[in-house]
Order: sequence, then structure tokens, then C-alpha cells
Amino acid sequence: MAGFFSTDSKLYRFMSKLTDLFKLNFLWLVFSLPIVTLGISTTAAYTVALKMAEGQEGYIGGEFLKAFKANWKQGLVMSFITIICVWAVYLDFQIFRAAEENAYVFLIVGIVAAYVLGFSLLYAYPLLARYENTVINTLKNSFRISMKYFLRSLLLVLLIAFEIAVMFWNLATLILIVIVGPAFVMLTVSSFAMIIFRELEKVPGTVAEPVSAETDGTDIADE
Repeated sequence: MAGFFSTDSKLYRFMSKLTDLFKLNFLWLVFSLPIVTLGISTTAAYTVALKMAEGQEGYIGGEFLKAFKANWKQGLVMSFITIICVWAVYLDFQIFRAAEENAYVFLIVGIVAAYVLGFSLLYAYPLLARYENTVINTLKNSFRISMKYFLRSLLLVLLIAFEIAVMFWNLATLILIVIVGPAFVMLTVSSFAMIIFRELEKVPGTVAEPVSAETDGTDIADE
């Protein structure tokens, strides 16, 4: 019985990981409350989630706060870009629903915009958390990686959609958003992203150095 609850047991590791997700989720929710800090807190959360994906996480609170302070400038820019772009796509679909003439034009524009925005943001925050680069190059690289690894990226999008659907299934499952939901989604993205990042890092000149090392901000998906 003692072995069942030992630090080497699967139960202990599972509960430890779940506790870390809870802490990360709580920090992300609290630091995202001002809305304008959404990009900063998301970048900080991905800094921790990327380490969790490789089993290298340490003190969750300390790592999150350190990353929050280190990435606040670019994170703030990402906040505004994300909010404005998402709002623009939402507004386009609202216009499509209300339009009486040429509604299909707004539908096509909305679908294309949502496609480009979705794949531009898919790996953007993990990239921002791991590599030194400009925000614009980070968004470009996210889209390039999504296209280069399209099937993996599509599978990731489907997994994210499934996880979100579970969270919004009913009033009872909404509690998952407060407990671990967003952090679990970030861990899912990070798990996919780290596999891709490791592959790209094997090719000299393809990927910039991680943020812990000196870097010249090289575009990540260029070959």
C-alpha cells in the first residue's frame, strides 16, 4: 500500500501533474483578468507548459512570475493583436448574419480570416515563450509551421475543439475552466509544439536559439 502512494507511483505522478495544472490555470486566470494582460499571462503560462511537456517543470508559481516579467512587452503587443483580430473575425460573421445582399462575400472573408488567424496563433504563444523574435515574425512562423506540419496541426485543432466542447458541455463541466481547463489545452498545444520545435532545431539555421541562449531572432520556419 505504501508503494501505491510513493513518490514513484503512477498515482502520485498523476496527482502531482494535476496539481501543477491547477496552479498554472489559477495563475493564468488571475493574471488575465485585466484582459490587456491576456497575451502576457498566456506567454508566461506557455513557458511553464512547454517545460511540463518535457517533464522539466519546477516551482510553477516562480516560473510563471519570472516569465510574466520577462515577456510583458511582447506579451502586451500579442494581447492587442489577438483581441483585435479575434474581434474583427467575430464582427465579420456578425455582418454576414445581418447582411441582406452579398452576404456570401462576408462569409468567404470570415472563413479565410479565421483560417489564417487560427493557424497564425496556433503556435504563436509557444514560439514567443521559447524563442527570441519579433511578434510579427512569431506570427508568420506559427503560420508557416502550421502549413509545414498541416496534418499534425489539424489534429491539434481537432483535439483543442474536443477539449473546449467537453468544458462547455453543460453547467457542471464549466467548472473545468476554473480548475484545469485552459492549462490543459495549453499543455496539449505544448506537447505537439515541442515535438515540432525539436525537429526544427535539428536543422542548422532553421530555428532560432531558445530564449535562454543568445539569439539573432532568426525566422523559425525558414529553410
